Amino acid sequence: MSIETAPKISWWNRLAHPGQFVALTRPLVWPLAALTAVLFAAGLWFAFFNSPADYQMGDTVRIMYVHVPTAWLSQFVYATMAVSALGTLIWRHPMADVSMKSAAPLGAAFTAMALFTGSMWGRPTWGTFWEWDGRMTSTLVLLFIYLGIVALWRAFDDQLRAARVVAIFTLVGAVNIPIIKFSVDWWSTLHQPASVFTPEGPKMPGSILTPLFIMFFAFTFLFLVLQLVAMHTEVRRRRIATLERRMARGSAA
Repeated sequence: MSIETAPKISWWNRLAHPGQFVALTRPLVWPLAALTAVLFAAGLWFAFFNSPADYQMGDTVRIMYVHVPTAWLSQFVYATMAVSALGTLIWRHPMADVSMKSAAPLGAAFTAMALFTGSMWGRPTWGTFWEWDGRMTSTLVLLFIYLGIVALWRAFDDQLRAARVVAIFTLVGAVNIPIIKFSVDWWSTLHQPASVFTPEGPKMPGSILTPLFIMFFAFTFLFLVLQLVAMHTEVRRRRIATLERRMARGSAA
């Protein structure tokens, strides 16, 4: 007599269950938060005490250690949302819309930081806080897209219906990401071309690259921590909303 075994549940299916997702990822939050704090401490120490001032920009070059990582995250977070939008529309993954909703305010915050630090850096470097060049304008458009997505989520009481509408809007808005990326190549802008990831290798000395990469990882892990916390909060919020609806139906009956 053959003994039937229960089908093995893949990690993908386990993550699809909100309760399983929270149980699997909750233990990661504090270790990742500690790693983020260590990276920020090391990055700031290198940025302020172990990296040289620029021969043209002086100490204002240190703004780069915040501006560049936040500018990178403004695009990376949107790419994460676009993948989540595909997960919502194509694979119907239950956690995809939770990821998409949780990332939008974070992306807006990082984009606003990139614009603010860019303006602070631009004033002593270019002589102006703002210029309507390709990269700055397309990044401002990205901020408006983020804010529009946040507003769309809040406009719907039915979050499942909102997820499909927001997913479509997110995928349409994704066309702006390559515009930001290649704007310095397509148009004449104040921004310089890529100086880190180039075919010839980095065009910066190691004393500047080291704090830049440390801050890059610090901000990336910060996003990961905040994203997990926001997703856990959203799962709990939806559970509470479901319980409230059940209690309301029970009271009506």
